[in-house]
Amino acid sequence: MIHIAITKGRLEKEIANILTEGGYTGDRLLSKDRSLIIHDGNEEITYYPAKSKDVITYVEYGACDMGFVGKDTILENPSECYELADLKVGICSFVLASLPEKEIFNKTGHLRIGTKYPYFSKKYFEEKGMDVEIIKIDGSVELSPILGLCDGIVDIAQTGRTLKENGLVVFDKICELSARVIVNKAAFRFKNREIREFLNNIKAVSEV
Repeated sequence: MIHIAITKGRLEKEIANILTEGGYTGDRLLSKDRSLIIHDGNEEITYYPAKSKDVITYVEYGACDMGFVGKDTILENPSECYELADLKVGICSFVLASLPEKEIFNKTGHLRIGTKYPYFSKKYFEEKGMDVEIIKIDGSVELSPILGLCDGIVDIAQTGRTLKENGLVVFDKICELSARVIVNKAAFRFKNREIREFLNNIKAVSEV
């Protein structure tokens, strides 16, 4: 049996559709019955809906064999998991944004950056050799430059509509993001046939 942790929320429906089209009963993930454990119809696969960070934890420590999780979570929470496939859904980007007059890359001296992703943001600016203070913000990150708390933000953008509505512009499209398949190293060794068979069955659907 394969145990799969699946990110709850915006990715869940798209992942459920991929599973269903691949011959599995992914529609069970969308049931109003919010069970913590969901058995696939073929009884060979069990799903565990979880918060994105927990998906990585469950897979890294072997509680689950595989996980479906956004690339943003992978970049923010480095682990020992293998990343096997890009599901081509939940596509968005990490961006650096601020008010147009801020001119992030032309400012000299110390910068303050607000973000929900402090690890990734710190690494991004370190690679650019910029002196930056990272401020962790859990709510509406877009508000921080408007209030003068930060010079800019690093956040996820899909259409850019929220940024535009708040008068912010994109200074850098850092990288593209999407849902990925991760696997526990030991599981990939001992359940290699089952895992590869599962991936092959959803390949035609997601073109991974």
